[in-house]
Amino acid sequence: MNMHKLHYLVALVAIMATFVAGPAPADDQPLIAVLQSDAPKAEKALTCKQLAVHGTAAAVPLLADLLKDPELASWARIALEAIPHPAADTALRDALELVDGRLLVGVINSIGVRGDEQSVDPLSERLGNDDPQVASAAAIALGTIGNAQATAALSTALATAPADVRSAIAEACVLCAERLLAAADREAAAELYNQVRTAHVPKQRVVEATRGAILARQVDGIPLLVEQLQSEDKVMFALGLSTSRELQIPEAAAALGSVLQSAPPARQAGLLMALADRRDAATLPAVLQLARNGSHQARIAALGVLNKVGDVSCVPFLLELAGADDLELASAAKVALEELPGDAVDADLVARLDQPADASRGLVIEMVGLRRIDAVPALVKAAEEDDPQIRAAAMLALGATVGPDNLEFLIQRVISPPQRQDREVCSQALHRAATRMPDREACAEQIAASLDSASLPAQIALLETLGAVGGERSLAALAAAAKGEEPGLQDNATRLLGHWMTLDAGPVLLDLAQTAPANKYRVRSLRGYIRIARQFTMSQDDRVAMCRTAWETATRDDERKLVLQVLRRYPSVGTLRLAVAAAQLPSVESDATDTAVSIVKQLAGDDVDAHQWLAQIGDGDVKVEITEAEYGADTTYVDVTEQVRQHVGGVPWITLPSASYSDTFGSDPVPGVAKELKIKYRINGKPGQAAFPEDSVILLPIPE
Repeated sequence: MNMHKLHYLVALVAIMATFVAGPAPADDQPLIAVLQSDAPKAEKALTCKQLAVHGTAAAVPLLADLLKDPELASWARIALEAIPHPAADTALRDALELVDGRLLVGVINSIGVRGDEQSVDPLSERLGNDDPQVASAAAIALGTIGNAQATAALSTALATAPADVRSAIAEACVLCAERLLAAADREAAAELYNQVRTAHVPKQRVVEATRGAILARQVDGIPLLVEQLQSEDKVMFALGLSTSRELQIPEAAAALGSVLQSAPPARQAGLLMALADRRDAATLPAVLQLARNGSHQARIAALGVLNKVGDVSCVPFLLELAGADDLELASAAKVALEELPGDAVDADLVARLDQPADASRGLVIEMVGLRRIDAVPALVKAAEEDDPQIRAAAMLALGATVGPDNLEFLIQRVISPPQRQDREVCSQALHRAATRMPDREACAEQIAASLDSASLPAQIALLETLGAVGGERSLAALAAAAKGEEPGLQDNATRLLGHWMTLDAGPVLLDLAQTAPANKYRVRSLRGYIRIARQFTMSQDDRVAMCRTAWETATRDDERKLVLQVLRRYPSVGTLRLAVAAAQLPSVESDATDTAVSIVKQLAGDDVDAHQWLAQIGDGDVKVEITEAEYGADTTYVDVTEQVRQHVGGVPWITLPSASYSDTFGSDPVPGVAKELKIKYRINGKPGQAAFPEDSVILLPIPE
């Protein structure tokens, strides 16, 4: 970032800071008094920030004096840059003769911020300063001022300036040229840009000047634009692409098109994107030519931009290419056809539905569906044709386009397809249509009402769609099928209910788990019920209630273990109570105990009496003996065996009276260092040992 821009941002931040510093004085006299006093420099700096908002000409002399103070000069300049009075300009101009080095650079930057045209002569003199930072700052300030006098000085200096200053002078010349261009003086701007572009300056300056020269010259800049688009230099090529987007004349599109055909394949994609971004009608022929005759890579790229520049005239070509043997090209053509803009494209495709059948008919039907074109009558007619592929394409397109008024056609096709093998695609079409209906309940009612009149295969297909639609009516229909007498419907309905995505399936699944006609469906339903308890958002009390009910309903340990997983996942006093109770069942005692211990660990610090709860697990014959306990770090440990022994009970869980080990043991053996507690022990006579990070939960591993 340029120093003058940085200084401007600092000033802006300082001004904003005054709005949070408290109410301002009615005038700047109290602030001036601070600058006149022996107040600390930090206080004077804050005062300068306030003067940036509230200062007047009266404050200028004191601020000018501070320009020579290395600690306060920048704060003084913040105020001087903002005070709306010519006195501030005079003060900064006078300071050019009073300071040097970094302080002089700062003063010059502030003059640039204020745009003081009366400073052009003294700034021009400093373009030749021995200090390159001073000379560079003077150049940027002159570029910011940008009047004719400043422009002339910079233009003259560019040819003779030393290398370490030339970049700043070139940047300043570009700033002046931008002013000329904004003022519609294109000829003068182009001349100045060209002077920078041909000078011995860093590449970034050449890039900036080349862009400006092209934009300033307009039509006359086209050869220079083409030069960049054909350049082997990647930076200049990228410049050509970006500038071609800015140059809003038809000739720029023509230039891109002319370069496009002969460009290396690796560059054609970039040129195509630049053409497409212009959205110029003249670009389409060049894009289509490349899509027809370019390299494989270029053809793919050309097809990829037709969604920006294409129109209805592209339809025949894309239909032909979509049937090509090259699968990548065919796929790209289909995507282009799907995304091709304009109502005229939709009308063209619909019109083709009534034309004699040809090789592209199936694709036309597919595109009508993908583009969601309202052509239901024509698609219904196509769904009656003898060709099974055409029938399938028409049904899928109807699934993407029909509204509620035409849903019955799809339902009846599922119930009575033209051919048995058509039922699958008819089911897909109904599924696609039903899941996008605006009124899901009305849709479900319409489908459910057709169940009784359908054959078993059709009923199964309709149930699949109801499962995807969801809602109360679908849920009721699936529940009825699951409780019916037909095994095929029971199987599919319970499977679909097991994947239901709303909480209201819980009571239905529980009822089936308790009353389903076959045990395998009871198991499946109970697992679906447990899945809801595990995956869905609900209150902790409701989750505990569901887990308790599932536990009481389960007849197999597999489902009981699933309930324990839910308890572990959602730790609370309620789930802990259930886990402790579950540990009384011998077949799952180990899993339930692990679950209870996990819950207690997760609840550590939540005022849970772990010893009390865990003591209820098992038969009470666990004997824990502490043989040695040490607390400390590195080489410094203290013996805490007796303190630990005092808190051992009939479980391998040790609950200390304080969450802090140091408080429990009465001292901190190594202050400021992370410590550990090392314990050697025996459980039921088997030796073991473990180490616990400071203040962590103490659960002794059961020895093998």
